[in-house]
Amino acid sequence: MTDMATVPAPVQEGTRRQMLAEFWYYFSENRGAVMGLWVFVLLVIIAIFAPVLAPHAPNAQFRDAILVPPFWEAGGRAAYPLGTDAVGRDILSRLLHGARYSLFIGLIVTSIALVGGIIIGVIAGYFRGWIDTVIMRLMDIILAFPSLLLALVLVAILGPGLTNAMIAIALVLQPHFVRLTRAAVMSEKNREYVTAARVAGAGNLRLMFRTILPNCMAPLIVQATLSFSTAILDAAALGFLGMGAQPPTPEWGTMLAEAREFILRAWWVVTFPGLAILITVLAINLMGDGLRDALDPKLKRS
Repeated sequence: MTDMATVPAPVQEGTRRQMLAEFWYYFSENRGAVMGLWVFVLLVIIAIFAPVLAPHAPNAQFRDAILVPPFWEAGGRAAYPLGTDAVGRDILSRLLHGARYSLFIGLIVTSIALVGGIIIGVIAGYFRGWIDTVIMRLMDIILAFPSLLLALVLVAILGPGLTNAMIAIALVLQPHFVRLTRAAVMSEKNREYVTAARVAGAGNLRLMFRTILPNCMAPLIVQATLSFSTAILDAAALGFLGMGAQPPTPEWGTMLAEAREFILRAWWVVTFPGLAILITVLAINLMGDGLRDALDPKLKRS
């Protein structure tokens, strides 16, 4: 394997462009992945510009507009395009601001799980022995519990709240990254380029994180994408059970929890938050399928 530090800058730039072009070619072959990417980009834009796009403040209550239906139904008002909830808050405004919370949760949870899983997995896969045994048995214990049940137990111990919910979900998702990283490191550490780096005098830290880890990132990127959607789903589930984000936070799971008793006479207060969760998770999963096709050499078509 050639050390990129010894390659001239123009050659490095050309190589990067070729790799990006190849990645986009295989990614764009999956039309569902491209659609998921565009939907995800739209969600990010909505989350960034939510205060500008929302017609009202997310927690503003309009006492003269209790459970107003969407504008296309009888009794609907143009000022509240998707209707209002039981205390007169505009659902569209809360959904737009809720995108911020959901994407923020996915980003933070995935980052914590990814970074922690990589560090632990690299240590386990590189050193093996009793260190590997202890780490993997601990990960097996965590994986033996249903993920949502374990997250509920952790939140019950830490206390209800969005921050504690994110910590609990990150701990639940971490074993997947540990196992993937460990397997990838074990398959890479005996290759010739690692042996050459070791003979050249590279220390353990450099071998683990500069030599081996960059060649293990493809499956981790795919897993991170899928964990992103799982984090959003689990956070919504905890919010629905009253253990995640607390009212009046405009988080989609919390919105569903507040709307349970009105499901039969005000369908819009439940339907629109549910659709928001469905569309977001579906888009991210489709994007993850495209990343898998583009990054896994075994799935690349000639």
